[in-house]
Amino acid sequence: MNCALIFAGGTGQRMNTKTRPKQFLELHGKPIILYTIEVFENHPDIDAIAVVCLGDWIPFLQKKLAHYDIAKVVAVVPGGATGQESIRHGLDALMEKAGPEATVLVHDGVRPLVRPETISDCIQSVAERGSAITVTPAIETIVQEENGEIVNVIDRSACRLAKAPQCFNLGELYAAHERAEAEGLGDFIDSASMMRHFGHSLYTVEGTPENIKITTPSDFYIFRAFVDARENSQIFGL
Repeated sequence: MNCALIFAGGTGQRMNTKTRPKQFLELHGKPIILYTIEVFENHPDIDAIAVVCLGDWIPFLQKKLAHYDIAKVVAVVPGGATGQESIRHGLDALMEKAGPEATVLVHDGVRPLVRPETISDCIQSVAERGSAITVTPAIETIVQEENGEIVNVIDRSACRLAKAPQCFNLGELYAAHERAEAEGLGDFIDSASMMRHFGHSLYTVEGTPENIKITTPSDFYIFRAFVDARENSQIFGL
């Protein structure tokens, strides 16, 4: 089985909204997280989806899933105190539903512009090489600094920006989380960092620049522009 674990447990403080978390902000009447879920729902190779959600918003999300006829979501679980703990909750649900031999694609709930082709490439990479980390090229100069002074200018041709989905064998990622908990390691910033720490090889899949994470108001406006452009291309045949 190929499973998606969609992480939507954050409150979105950088979005500067006081009404609702960023993943539930609406564009054309549909919450951002539904745009994300639909990409995986409509992908023919995705068999099951688990969503990690803020506990107070689970009833709202479940109503939206029913409204938009989402059929592949097999679990909606509350998040934890940290992102790492929240992902573990989603992995618990998928282990029960799909088992350790499944492939899991860990994806941000506020990254709705991921392309189906990227999902397909990630699934293939896990099958052939054991992992898939979606990346895009670094397009600006990257520097290292200490105390306000630049100490190194890094060759950006060798640099990539790690995005999502980040994909692994479900049993292996679950085992890594168990080991991290046993060793008291609770501050991994993402699944790739954890798997790398425990000695797993990570392989890249080239993603697309529009696969942005909607974190700030400007990100939301970019998202809206992409959605409107796609709708216009369907209407006018552009």
